[in-house]
Amino acid sequence: MAQKVLVIVGPTAVGKTDLSIKLAHLFNGEVISGDSMQVYQGLDVGTAKVTEREMDGIDHHLLNILKPDQPFSVADFVDNSEKEIKKIATKQHLPIIVGGTGLYIQALLDGFNLGSPDTPVGQDIRKELEKFAVSHGNKALWDRLEKVDPKAAQKIPVNNVRRVVRALEVYLQTGELFSKQNDVGSRKLDPLIIGLNTDRKLLYERINSRVEHMMDDGLLPEARQLYQDGGGELPAGKGIGYKELFPFFAGEAELEQCVELIKKNSRHYAKRQLTWFRNRMNVSWFDLVQNPQEIAKIEQIVTEWIK
Repeated sequence: MAQKVLVIVGPTAVGKTDLSIKLAHLFNGEVISGDSMQVYQGLDVGTAKVTEREMDGIDHHLLNILKPDQPFSVADFVDNSEKEIKKIATKQHLPIIVGGTGLYIQALLDGFNLGSPDTPVGQDIRKELEKFAVSHGNKALWDRLEKVDPKAAQKIPVNNVRRVVRALEVYLQTGELFSKQNDVGSRKLDPLIIGLNTDRKLLYERINSRVEHMMDDGLLPEARQLYQDGGGELPAGKGIGYKELFPFFAGEAELEQCVELIKKNSRHYAKRQLTWFRNRMNVSWFDLVQNPQEIAKIEQIVTEWIK
């Protein structure tokens, strides 16, 4: 039987942390960070890392496990997350993955099958399918899959072109149904994905405000330390909120310019996050910023799913 995993996704500044703590208390859960930057020690303010007070007694995992000079790949995230999920499940607790790094979370849920499948396929088949999607639309491509493998189509969103192409590749190349492969038919995880979002203008205002608070809370010295340790040459030095400040430390830009760039890049990243989650995952969306009462709906959905 597949292991149930609750997943909370969405852009920055929409309340994912608060929701995860509440649900962890209600459903005996433990939180696994789904953020590619929160694994790094010493990068607390700029990554909006949950504080001990905010944890409120809930166990958290994949926080502060690496030094800034250590790389952390998608494969590392999948491997570490699977280990933590097993540990949490052994205690009869609910694993709750919380974060905004869509690629990492999707890789975990899809069994790290994001376009480099075990089954070899001809490049001509893949190119033909990709061209078909461009010329006829994502729905038309999905319809082709639905005709030959409805079980797989049911589990793959229409706009997740990569996964639709992958499923058709398997069928056309091997004659076997993708739904019988490990990717879909016998996946190890049974996820429920809750997405948080809000009105775009409000979201951008909240992001701008969060950056200001980060500056007040000590982002500058945190980023300066990272810069002194190697800056952009470090794996952790690529993160938004840090790389924009490096020119200031180098005497190449004014601080105000750098802070505005953090806000701009954070807003753009939020937009990319939303696009990823909408197109590649089956997400139930809620707006707890404008409609906090919707948490009752979320609790009901989780209650019914967890039975």
